[in-house]
Amino acid sequence: MKTLKQLQKLNHGDIEFGFFPRVAPKTVEHIFKLVQLGCYNTNHFFRVDKGFVAQVADVMGGRKAPMNKEQEQQAEKSIVGEFSTVKHVRGILSMGRYSDPDSASSSFSILLGDAPHLDGQYAVFGRVTKGDDTLRKLERLPTHKEGIFVMPIERIEILSTYYYGNN
Repeated sequence: MKTLKQLQKLNHGDIEFGFFPRVAPKTVEHIFKLVQLGCYNTNHFFRVDKGFVAQVADVMGGRKAPMNKEQEQQAEKSIVGEFSTVKHVRGILSMGRYSDPDSASSSFSILLGDAPHLDGQYAVFGRVTKGDDTLRKLERLPTHKEGIFVMPIERIEILSTYYYGNN
């Protein structure tokens, strides 16, 4: 795991991530650039499915703040699916995507339980290193179902994100 960490400050607490650059180097670099540009600030978790996933919205449509040109250019990029043998278990970070395996852009999930059906299908790029108490708070929030998604009734906002540690 990379010693560089990311901290997300939410309106419900903080979550710290560590990264797997040997497992998903292009994905880690892409997420790093998005964070450097502030793309996740004012974004939100659009999905919280207890025991399954908490998913961050794509930054192009999920942010409250408008994006500048540099942010848009990075956010519009999709990355090649970097599939591995790392298992989808609680705390794993996994890229969201459409049916095209190379369509991941900025949406990602934090696994809230084991999901072996995702193994080898979605790019794992890191894991939660601190903040399981925050994840448990999110799992207790009221939700409603929209189509296939279980969504929180209130907006779970990402107030800020930043990196720290050594590269």
